[in-house]
Amino acid sequence: MSTFHKLTVSDIVRLTASACAVEFSVPEELRADYAFRPGQHLTLCRLTGDTEDRRTYSICSTPAELAEHGRLRIGVKQIPAGSFSSWLTGALQVGEVVEVMTPAGYFGPSGVGEPASDGRRIGCLAAGSGITPVLSIAATVLDAEPHSEVFLGYGNRTTADVMFLEQLADLKNRYPDRLAVLHVLSGEPQLADLLTGRIDAGKVATLLAGPARDITDWYLCGPFGMVTAAREALVAGGVPEARVHAELFYAGEVPEPEAADTSRPDVRSQVTVTLAGRTSTVAVSYSGPSILDAVLAARPDAPYACKGGVCGTCRAKLVSGEVRMSRNYALEPDEIAAGLVLACQSHPVTDEVELEFR
Repeated sequence: MSTFHKLTVSDIVRLTASACAVEFSVPEELRADYAFRPGQHLTLCRLTGDTEDRRTYSICSTPAELAEHGRLRIGVKQIPAGSFSSWLTGALQVGEVVEVMTPAGYFGPSGVGEPASDGRRIGCLAAGSGITPVLSIAATVLDAEPHSEVFLGYGNRTTADVMFLEQLADLKNRYPDRLAVLHVLSGEPQLADLLTGRIDAGKVATLLAGPARDITDWYLCGPFGMVTAAREALVAGGVPEARVHAELFYAGEVPEPEAADTSRPDVRSQVTVTLAGRTSTVAVSYSGPSILDAVLAARPDAPYACKGGVCGTCRAKLVSGEVRMSRNYALEPDEIAAGLVLACQSHPVTDEVELEFR
């Protein structure tokens, strides 16, 4: 089960006018707890008076950096009127201590570094701060798998908005024959139409017919519109849906969730949850807050971050009963088929529900 620890900020690197990389120093005794797979994220917690705020940011460093030097980095882009991102990109100082949850998330390739005689071709499409987990994925695969290749299409408005520009150039210099990077800019004209504009269905179709042929798996990260359009275009282009993996980095364009069932306003379901080896039962209204909100009143240790159906921190196994999820942008179809749900988006449908937090 994920837990919080106090980590010291060891470095802050400005990436663009509105983005930075924040590095935490992980003491040796906690490195096993913070061991991660490329593509995972960290949840940060900040107390302001009596208010607790949590935000999730993907890890941009590699597992080797953590194991060898205790370095753990996230990428942060300031969101207009976003108090948490403004604090991280503007007010936070080296030497300060931050509450950081141990790594979570299921985005990213499995089995990185395992022996593979023929290697694999991984395709990545990112936009804006969606490059953060993709950078960790690309750097780790290229370093750990000498026969594997990575293709990256990265969309931004201008060159000045490109996060990790130098790091991507360094990767390209180290692996010139195994890494292909296409920078797609919507606010600057370029020599090729493929590189001008936004990453959309047309560009994805062009990539599939040319530089992105024979990709083993695709990893998409960015705003809702870009991820949705790219996923649909890849599937339409013949890529098996199970080979397309996505993570949202911006939920502002996500449609509002559907309203909860109001037909039984005074009826409550008995929801039993198992968390950290302990079982609790709470009464949850069919028409009220989500199961997660009800559980938090009795079990404040329940895991959560975004509460928007995006990060997947609150995923749980549905052991019995039935729930309705208002929306889901974190679970893959096979995970839903296996009975996983997002507690922050789940409302009871049956009189009794049993969940086991993962």
